[in-house]
Amino acid sequence: MSITIRTAVKADCSRLLELIHELAVYEKAPNEVTVSLEEFENAGFGPNPVWKAFVAEVDGIIQGFGLYYVRYSTWKGSRMYLEDLLVTEKMRGKGMGKMILDRLIEEAKEKGFNGISWQVLDWNDPAIHFYKKYNTEFDSGWINVSLSKDQIEKL
Repeated sequence: MSITIRTAVKADCSRLLELIHELAVYEKAPNEVTVSLEEFENAGFGPNPVWKAFVAEVDGIIQGFGLYYVRYSTWKGSRMYLEDLLVTEKMRGKGMGKMILDRLIEEAKEKGFNGISWQVLDWNDPAIHFYKKYNTEFDSGWINVSLSKDQIEKL
């Protein structure tokens, strides 16, 4: 089996959304994905792209991806925020996740980012175990806070 890691292109967006839905099901939030294909494509490949992704292909089919955007920390400066890292269930355990994360780390070095941040659900033991192999730091002192589009419009 030959795995190819490459930068995502606009034509990949439909498949990426399929995988994002797969991730949402795995994370027990299947109804939370509300982004349209058009919005997703525009956000990645429109006039002001806000995300970039690397995909992992086997026999021309995307079986995994890592999607990130740049965030700015007033304490640390520019950092990569890894929004999603997914390998399809049938391809897990074959080194694909490591290849994607290694490519993201390479990108962070190339871009001069001051670090990489991401979240993992506290019950996702396989992911936690995988990330610990990279000597990552887990910070339990922060609580996620958000406002939805609907909430913002009501303010």
